[in-house]
Amino acid sequence: MNWSPEIFSINSSYQDGQLSIAGIKASTLAKEFGTPLFVIDENDFRVRASTWNASLERHFGGAAGTVYYAGKSFLCVEVAKWINEAGIGLDVCTGGELAVAQQAGFPAERIEVHGNNKSEAEIAEALRYGVGTIVVDSFHEIERVNRLAKAAGMSAKVLIRLTPGIEAHTHEFIATAHEDVKFGFSIASGAAWKAVEECEAASNISLMGFHAHIGSQIFTSDGFEISATRLLEFMAKYRDHFNRELPELDLGGGYGIAYVPGEQTLDPDQILLAIATVVKHQCKELELALPKISIEPGRAIVGPTTTTLYEVGTTKTVSLEGGASRRYVAVDGGMSDNIRPALYDAEYTALLANRKSTATETSTRIVGKHCESGDIIIRDIDLPLDIDAGDLLAIPATGAYGRSMASNYNHMTRPAMVAVNAGSARIILRRENFADLLALDVQESARKLS
Repeated sequence: MNWSPEIFSINSSYQDGQLSIAGIKASTLAKEFGTPLFVIDENDFRVRASTWNASLERHFGGAAGTVYYAGKSFLCVEVAKWINEAGIGLDVCTGGELAVAQQAGFPAERIEVHGNNKSEAEIAEALRYGVGTIVVDSFHEIERVNRLAKAAGMSAKVLIRLTPGIEAHTHEFIATAHEDVKFGFSIASGAAWKAVEECEAASNISLMGFHAHIGSQIFTSDGFEISATRLLEFMAKYRDHFNRELPELDLGGGYGIAYVPGEQTLDPDQILLAIATVVKHQCKELELALPKISIEPGRAIVGPTTTTLYEVGTTKTVSLEGGASRRYVAVDGGMSDNIRPALYDAEYTALLANRKSTATETSTRIVGKHCESGDIIIRDIDLPLDIDAGDLLAIPATGAYGRSMASNYNHMTRPAMVAVNAGSARIILRRENFADLLALDVQESARKLS
């Protein structure tokens, strides 16, 4: 039995084989809204957002900057409203994410714009809306931001994204601060200092500070501490050269959460205390005033709040070498609603959510319905042998990068997102239908182009 309270949202319970989320049975949710289904615990989201904000303020006091929720993890209009109501900021990295924030009426001054290849249209719209900060990621962007800000008759506040050379203990594709990566300006190569000089020479850029993000799913503080140390040393170099101190430092996100039994979601107080201790010590050693410290949790806020419900469609047992066997359980979703196992070898757990079973547990592989051998949600997990068509499986901790990375592969419709709170449920993203899939198809006569 795979019930692990630390992995499910805080308002979930499991009794007599029935999973309940915010007081509503999984079977009731599935019957009402269909499957696959993302179920987000609204209260849990609000609590986690507020907890990170309070922790930053507790450990940095007057030097606490902004907790920016990383919108790439999951964003929709309703969630943007929750973020605003929690009093924290929003990190967006495309024009589409900015459009969601605008639709939600999110305060522009609490928006930070990321991205390693911002288009001119995206930069122009960010400036028009009046976003608080743009994080520049290349020399092209410095030129674009300066030129477009000049055309708009304004000065753009920017942070420079630095690459501090940290090898985070994570998957290669989600480690972002070592040298061989597409993001940021390398400190070691000298590119970072050249970026500083270009920002200082730009007439319509106001350089506020530096930013770094060392990766994702990080469970120890050492990488954050080293990154903070290197960034503060760079800030001291800036002070010594330009005879002024920069007021802001954004240390990024990447805080790990539990996905399988035995893991523990990183505690905000634990990690921010460790970071604050190093930052304050380094500022004292370097004779720097303590800058405003900002952070960017995304997965750490939304990840544990959401559970995916699937209905089992088919099962089969295959023989393996040595006389062993494995049971395959196929569900009505798969890599179109959770690409992370195929992309990152990400691991999840699952449980039978609609009934109690006393059957023997056996080695099981949970797979999706796509025409891909790699369409595997969980490679190996012990589940009851009597799981059959019509049963419900629940996969916890799918709030981050599940719905946000969902696709229409095999022309699958993307699942609905339902928010639950104190026994009530409401759709915040409706399920796609075939009309949505066909809406982009056009039939027009060819036009001669010169």
